[in-house]
Amino acid sequence: MELKLVDYTSPFHFGEFIEFLHSNQSLEVVILDLQFSEGSKRISPERKASLPQLQRLMFTCGSASDARVLLSWVSLRRGSHIAIRGSQSNSSADLASFLPSPPTPIRDLLTPITTIKYRYDSFHALGEGQFSFQPSKHTPTLYEGLGLFVTGAIRELHITYALDSGGIYLTWPMERLPALEALVLSETHLPSGSLSALAKEGPLCPSLKTIAFFDCEVDEDVIKELEEVLAKRRDSTAARLYRVVIVNPTHALPNPQLIRRLKKFVLRVDVGVGDELPALL
Repeated sequence: MELKLVDYTSPFHFGEFIEFLHSNQSLEVVILDLQFSEGSKRISPERKASLPQLQRLMFTCGSASDARVLLSWVSLRRGSHIAIRGSQSNSSADLASFLPSPPTPIRDLLTPITTIKYRYDSFHALGEGQFSFQPSKHTPTLYEGLGLFVTGAIRELHITYALDSGGIYLTWPMERLPALEALVLSETHLPSGSLSALAKEGPLCPSLKTIAFFDCEVDEDVIKELEEVLAKRRDSTAARLYRVVIVNPTHALPNPQLIRRLKKFVLRVDVGVGDELPALL
């Protein structure tokens, strides 16, 4: 069964809506344009809405508190797909304000998370279930998302956002991803020094095996910096990086000479024109 309530201008009564959901436990998909009357949110419902069959809960909300109370009072099954989108009237990009405090119920639904995808306009966590957050006006922070969820099992990280020249932007997440095996940089500018976090002593992400570039301008300067990173990691206690993947639908590919240089440091270099990456794990 599917429930779809969109384009409603009158706020719902929170307690009555929770009771309505509880009386429809066979729901598999719920799509909402969410708005609760302010006074009704201050009164706790008699019980949680149990939705044991639910596969997808997707809602747009103008108030972070509407999302927070709904997720606090709905009991979902493991493996559910939860998608939150801020409406044009909501300027908040603070993910924590949209989740129960502490976010344990949502965290437990997703654990173990194996993949994080962070874009300039959204945050996605994929594991046994899926979670996505897309604010309407401001960019969510990768730091915040990683801080809210259990990250010890994350094996794949995708970043679609401009990197900084000091490598700080990569350092913070990589310090928190001990099991990371594949790092994907997509549609992003790669200034000098942006990959320096990969060469830090420690080392960061000792299990890292693959670095992939999708729709990035991988020129001679980037290749040179990547060579330095690969050399330092080869001489460290980290697992040796095994693979570099470069796929471009729009940018020119590195010339054969640059590819041959990379092959001195990794066993496999995959280069091609295309609209998607190959399997990385």
